[in-house]
Amino acid sequence: MGLDDKFDNKSEELKGKAKEATGKATDDEKLEAEGKGDQTGANLKQAGEKIKDAFKG
Repeated sequence: MGLDDKFDNKSEELKGKAKEATGKATDDEKLEAEGKGDQTGANLKQAGEKIKDAFKG
């Protein structure tokens, strides 16, 4: 996994955590769910990249 990909995925995960926290703080269930979804997406991308790396090396 390239360094840029790692940074992008981590950035997306952190944005998701921020959205989730904002949603909780404002009782906005939709925003909270979006944040959780963003985190899940970022985690899946990270897992996919790790699998690719395992087969490369």
